[in-house]
Amino acid sequence: MIPNIQPPKANLIPKTLIAHNDERQDDYFWLNDRENQDVIAYLNAENDYYEAVTSKYKSFENSLFEEMKARIKEDDQSVPYKYNGYWYIVRYEIGKDYPIYLRKKDTLENPEELLFDCNVMAEGHDYFKLVGLSVSPDNTMIAFGVDTIGRRNYTLQIKSLLTDETFSDAIENTTGSATWANDNKTLFYTVKDGKTLRSDKVFKHQLGSASADDTLVFYEEDDTFGVTIYKSKSKKYLIIACYSTMTNEYYILNADTPDADFKIFQERIRGLEYSIAHYKDQFYIVTNADGAVNFKLMKTAEEQTKLMYWTEIIPHRDDVLLEDIDIFKNFLVISERSNGLNHIRIKRWDGTEDYYLPFNNETYTAYTSTNVEFDTDILRYGYNAMTTPSSSIDFNMVTKEKTILKEQEVLDPNFDKNNYASERVWATADDGTKVPISMVYKKGIKKDGTNPVLLYAYGSYGHTIDPYFSSIRLSLLDRGFVYAIAHVRGGEYLGRRWYEEGKLMQKKNTFTDFIACSKYVIAKNYTSPDHLYALGGSAGGLLIGAVINMAPELYKGVIAAVPFVDVLTTMLDDTIPLTTGEYDEWGNPNDKAFYDYMKTYSPYDNVKKQDYPHILVTTGLHDSQVQYWEPAKWVAKLRAFKTDSNKLLLKTNMKAGHGGASGRFEALREDAEEYAFLLDLENIDA
Repeated sequence: MIPNIQPPKANLIPKTLIAHNDERQDDYFWLNDRENQDVIAYLNAENDYYEAVTSKYKSFENSLFEEMKARIKEDDQSVPYKYNGYWYIVRYEIGKDYPIYLRKKDTLENPEELLFDCNVMAEGHDYFKLVGLSVSPDNTMIAFGVDTIGRRNYTLQIKSLLTDETFSDAIENTTGSATWANDNKTLFYTVKDGKTLRSDKVFKHQLGSASADDTLVFYEEDDTFGVTIYKSKSKKYLIIACYSTMTNEYYILNADTPDADFKIFQERIRGLEYSIAHYKDQFYIVTNADGAVNFKLMKTAEEQTKLMYWTEIIPHRDDVLLEDIDIFKNFLVISERSNGLNHIRIKRWDGTEDYYLPFNNETYTAYTSTNVEFDTDILRYGYNAMTTPSSSIDFNMVTKEKTILKEQEVLDPNFDKNNYASERVWATADDGTKVPISMVYKKGIKKDGTNPVLLYAYGSYGHTIDPYFSSIRLSLLDRGFVYAIAHVRGGEYLGRRWYEEGKLMQKKNTFTDFIACSKYVIAKNYTSPDHLYALGGSAGGLLIGAVINMAPELYKGVIAAVPFVDVLTTMLDDTIPLTTGEYDEWGNPNDKAFYDYMKTYSPYDNVKKQDYPHILVTTGLHDSQVQYWEPAKWVAKLRAFKTDSNKLLLKTNMKAGHGGASGRFEALREDAEEYAFLLDLENIDA
C-alpha cells in the first residue's frame, strides 16, 4: 500500500484499430507523439510519482550507487592491442565518466598519441556516445561516429592524426562506422533511413570532397534487410553485408580498386545464412547450407564464390553449434558451443594440430577477444565465471603458454571469490523440455524458501546470455539474494534449434520456459512467491510483460527495462524503426495467422483485471529500439486494470535512448535504482 501519494492517470482517448476484421480498442494510443506537450506532461508526472514513491529509500539508493562505484577501478585502462604498427589503448581517469582513446607507435614504451578525449567531447551534452573508430591504412586519419541524443543515429566525421584537425564535412544519419579502401583517400560508410532508421545505403566518400558529392554504391531495397560494410582481416577485400533475421548476402571488392564494381559473393536465398572470412586465395564460410541447423564450415576459391563451389571443412554436428571463426596466418580458431558451454578450438592450417582450450566449469563464459592482427601466433581471449572476475588472456598457439594480461579488480577489501558458489540446474518445461538455469549466491544460504531470488532472462533473436561475473551484482549477493539466469528458448544456449523453438509461432515457449524456471526455484526451496523477482530488458521486457499476465502469482516484484510490450500495434506499423526487419523473428501480423498468435501473448493486449506483482518499468524518450510509448501505454493500462495496491512505477529518462545513460557512472545510478526497488520490497535498507 502506498499512502497519500496518488499515481497519475492518463487520459482515455479511445482509438479503434482494425486488422483482419478484428477490432482492438487502444485508449492510450495518443501517447504515440513525443511532440505533444500533453504526452511530455504525462511522462513528467509519472517521473514525479516515481520520485515521490521512492523518496523513502533515496538515501539507501545513493549509498548503493557509491558502493557499486567504489568497487570499480576509476583509473583504469584496457589491455593494449596492436594493429598495423600501433598499440591502441582505452583509458579511464578518476572522476571522469567517459573513455580516452590513445595509441603508441611500435612499442608500449613510446609516447602516447591522444586520439579522442570523450570527456571533453561530451561537454554540454546530456548524452554522448563515440563509436566506429576506423584508422586509415597509412595511420594518418581516423573516421568516427558521434551520437549526442541516444537514438543510435550517428554523425560521421574524419580527423587528421597528423594535425589533430577534424574536417568540417559531417555526414548525418549514419551507423557511425566506416571503412577505408587501401588508397587512404576513399571511405565507405552506411546511411540509415531518416524515419525507420533502417541501415539501407552504402556511400563512397573521397577525402577532400564535399559529402554532398558522395557516390551511392549500394541500396538495399528490401525493407526486411539491413546493410553494412567492412574490410576483411586480410585487408584484401571490402565487403558489403546484407542481413536479415534468416538470410544473408555479401558483395566483395578488392580494396586496392575502390572505384571498381562490387561483385556478388552468393546471391540471397531465403533461409540461407552465411558469413565469410578471407585467407590466402580462399574464402571460409560459416553457413547453415544443406540443412546445417547448427552451422558448418566450408571454403571456396576467390574466383568461384557461388554456393555450388563451396566445399566442406567442418561438417554439421547435431550437438555442437559453430558460432564463429578467427583466421590467423598459421591457425584457424573456431568458437563452438555444446550443452550450453563455450569451447575454443585451435587448428593449424597444415593439419598438424587440432586442440581445445581447457575450461572446467558449468557457469563460465569464454570468448575470443580483440584479434585484429593476421600474422601472429597469439590468440587473445576472455574468461569469466559467475564467481570469478573477468580476465584478458594471451595464448601462444605454438607454445601453448598462457599469459594473463589483466584480471578485473574488485576494489572491495571484503571481496573473496571463494565466498560465493555457482551451479547449473535444470527445470522441466510444460512440454518436457529441460531448461537450464545458471545461479550464483553467497555460500551458506539455506534452501528454506526464504531467500530472495532475482531471475533474469532475455530469450530472443538467438542472443545467448552466458553466465558472467558482475561486481555490481555483489550488492545483491552480499545481502542474501540468489541471482539466476534462465536460459530460455529463443536464445542459442543449447544450439540453433533452441532459438528456432522460441520464435515466430513457437514464441510462447520463451515465456512458459521462464515460468517453469520460476516454479523450479520455488519447488526446490531456493525461494517462494513472496521472495521471487523477475528482470528483463527490451525483448526480455516483453518476456516479463507476458509472464506477469500469465502467472502473476509467482512473483513479489518485477523489473521491465525498455520493454517491447505493444507487440501487435508496433509490428503492424512499418514506419517504426526495426519493424520490417523483425518479421522473421516475431512474424508479420499482416498475415492473419501471425496476427492471431501475437494477440495471444502481446503484453499490452493481454492486460486484465487481476492482481499484479510490484512493477518497475524504465524507458528512454529517445529510444530508437523500443519507442517510449510502448512502456508508457502499458503502465497506463496496468493502472486502469490491476486489482491490487502494489507499486507500479514508470521512470522515463528524458535525455537518453535504449541503452540508458551514457556515462559509466551515470549508468550505475540506473542499476542502483533497480536494486533499491528490489531491496526495499525485501525490507532490506542497509
